[in-house]
Amino acid sequence: MIDPLWLLLIGMIVVIGGILVLRLHAFLALILGALVVGSATTETALHDFAVQKGMAEFEAQQFARSSVGERMGDEFGRTCAKIGILIAMASIIGKCMLESGAAERIVRSALVLFGTRGVPYAFLTSGFILGMPVFFDTVFYLTLPLGKAMAVRSRRNYGLYIMCIVAGATMTHSLVPPTPGPLFVAGELSVNIGLMILGGLVVGVFTVSAGFLYALWANRRWTIPLRDSADFSAEEMERFAGRTESDLPALWLSLLPLLLPVLFIAGRTVLGPVLPDPAHGVSVLSWIVNYLGNPNIALTLSAAIALITLVLSQRSAIPQMVKTVQTALTSGGVIILITAAGGAFGGLLQQTNVGARIQDMTELYHIAVLPLAFFVTALVRTAQGSATVAMITSVGILGGLAGTGQLGFHPLYLALVIGCGSKPIPWMNDSGFWVICKMSGMTEGETLKTSSAMMTLMGFSGLIVVLILARLFPLV
Repeated sequence: MIDPLWLLLIGMIVVIGGILVLRLHAFLALILGALVVGSATTETALHDFAVQKGMAEFEAQQFARSSVGERMGDEFGRTCAKIGILIAMASIIGKCMLESGAAERIVRSALVLFGTRGVPYAFLTSGFILGMPVFFDTVFYLTLPLGKAMAVRSRRNYGLYIMCIVAGATMTHSLVPPTPGPLFVAGELSVNIGLMILGGLVVGVFTVSAGFLYALWANRRWTIPLRDSADFSAEEMERFAGRTESDLPALWLSLLPLLLPVLFIAGRTVLGPVLPDPAHGVSVLSWIVNYLGNPNIALTLSAAIALITLVLSQRSAIPQMVKTVQTALTSGGVIILITAAGGAFGGLLQQTNVGARIQDMTELYHIAVLPLAFFVTALVRTAQGSATVAMITSVGILGGLAGTGQLGFHPLYLALVIGCGSKPIPWMNDSGFWVICKMSGMTEGETLKTSSAMMTLMGFSGLIVVLILARLFPLV
């Protein structure tokens, strides 16, 4: 039986080598990596993985005998189900906002409010706030058109704007409920949700500050150009940025495609737990909140509003609107394929039982609890790609420590350090990596040395902050 850590290493070599050395298309490299890892995974490892996932013995045996093609297809489809509609609708929203002038209107208003120098802080702050009720991917989809429009106007700092969006949203995604990762970890460690929110905000401020400093440094070191993409050429964006005030839609209409999905999704997050249990009958309010608050529905409505804005602003004929949608979906389809392939690769890595292997390692190497929790989470994140899965896995391994009363500090710090550990190291097996890379137009190498390196630094800075806080304010 091959050690899962060797399979992880082989998978990394296949994917990274395929993309950076052989210049394979990312989709092909990820599928090849998934095939190699899946083919080398034994039936015993697959059976153990299925049992750990709660499958009955008969189901576990069936899963262990399934072909690598079946397992890869299942993981590919599972990722598509999560992000396929979101990416497609986000592509339409972005295309329509840029063509209609909605993004340009918001950018001009931001310049009046913050000034040119304050724009990075605006992206940083908005990402930090939106990342609490809304998934990171959705925040990125919604704010990216503004980053592109601002880059056209300023003619510089495109990489800085992208990194600020990422830095703001990524930490709250792993530290501040009600996003699923920190919510689950707080529950498992019996940490009060209000205390988790407060602690996550405090640590988040420090980590985001570290990320912003890195973004400033990286922006001076590497110039990330605004490149042509499948949905827009740089020349088109220059032309759109040159429009007069009278050619642009009203600010309220321009903001509507961004604010509506945030309000709907946040409303479902906040109101969902306090609404009557569906088992006792679904009220009208409960139905509306759950229907409109579904991210797929919310972004679909947002895309419809963005299309209406395009028609009103340009008085476009139907054929022109159809062409706009087709162009956006062509671009979005490629991103969906790559992201789903990344999900398939990460899923097959999980099936090697690498999580259990890491758990065995934690029993052999006894180090301080907080650094141990951080590095276990980081290792799981690097191995399989998902920050949320890494947090859930890590708290399952180390959660028993919280109830022993021997930590010497409040379990809050264990929850926070697990959240920080879910940041290193985002690479090609992470669907979020491909969302940032392909939607922004950066190359794989540029994404690794900017966003990936920044998130890794933010994670380690969070570890240091939590260690200091646990020492100064143990709360016990």
